Amino acid sequence: MKQWSSALLPITILTILSALTFWLRYATELDETRGDGKHRHDPDYIVNDATVRKVGEQGQLEYTLQAAEIRHYPDDDSVELDQPKLVYLQPKKAPLTISAARGRLSAKWERVDLDEQVELRREAIGKQPPLVVETSQLTVLPDEEKAFTKSPVAITEGKSWLKGVGLQVDHKLQTYLLESRVTGEIESHLAKKKPKT
Repeated sequence: MKQWSSALLPITILTILSALTFWLRYATELDETRGDGKHRHDPDYIVNDATVRKVGEQGQLEYTLQAAEIRHYPDDDSVELDQPKLVYLQPKKAPLTISAARGRLSAKWERVDLDEQVELRREAIGKQPPLVVETSQLTVLPDEEKAFTKSPVAITEGKSWLKGVGLQVDHKLQTYLLESRVTGEIESHLAKKKPKT
């Protein structure tokens, strides 16, 4: 009996040492989590009442992007916008303003995703009345002057109106293409001739 109890102490110590060795090996192989906050989705800077201007190669202003607040997130290099407004002011084209309650810029700023109360307004030009597009979501490619959505859309121009689902806008070509389920009324712009007296 004395021999068994004296052998039990070294076996217990070896078992504990083996368990500690296994645990240390497991703990050192775990991915080290960074403590610098880089992987958290927290803004690293916030700018209020911001205005960003895009100037072309010839020095002409191409568009202006305004927002009540801009927040940049370093983990995915994204930018969130509160009350964004994108304005195109170009010669020989009616001014175009695209606004929304919220927006998100892609990492390279080539795409803006707008959400909630999205409105696209092309001002009156010549005899054409203002054109207003309303939708819940719109993706804008600012440099290409294009926009699109798969959401329901309402378009009004003077007394004319159209509704549909899905829209493609090309500001360079001044085209607005509704994709499906289109209904509406188009006011005739032909002047009525007065009868001869």
